[in-house]
Amino acid sequence: MGISQMFARKVIAASISGSLFAVVLGLIVTDPFVGEAGSAGEYFRGAIISIPFYLLYSFPVILIYGTLTSAVSDLLAFFISNHTNRKLELYISLILHLLFGSILYGVSLAAAVLFFITDYILRRKQFGSWRNALKSLGLPVLVWIVFMGGVYVMDASLLK
Repeated sequence: MGISQMFARKVIAASISGSLFAVVLGLIVTDPFVGEAGSAGEYFRGAIISIPFYLLYSFPVILIYGTLTSAVSDLLAFFISNHTNRKLELYISLILHLLFGSILYGVSLAAAVLFFITDYILRRKQFGSWRNALKSLGLPVLVWIVFMGGVYVMDASLLK
């Protein structure tokens, strides 16, 4: 697989893992400005409000930093495993992903693990072309539109 296909696969992995990361983080940390929700309705309202916020700030970082560091991790793992043991490539790549992902401790580490798993699945399926990479950028946009639509519907219902 060439470098171009690898970067295309990384962009797809960033689109998928970035969208998943925002949704999962929004479900775990519903509203960072309010605190804990008192009811299920407050919890879901906080989650719907926070997911577009998390996506807006985390996706560009995952797309740029995650794609570049993941490519560096895979290339370094490939070169190191060629000089040692070829079976270690996956483990070396995982360790490097964790190292690069530890920049902001828990939050970025979780994003790095999610990115690694997504990229690993895509690599096994041999999924990665620039056409698909460009299409995959629609996923975070779709997630943002869906949850911002939810925010709009909630705000409209509160005004009635």
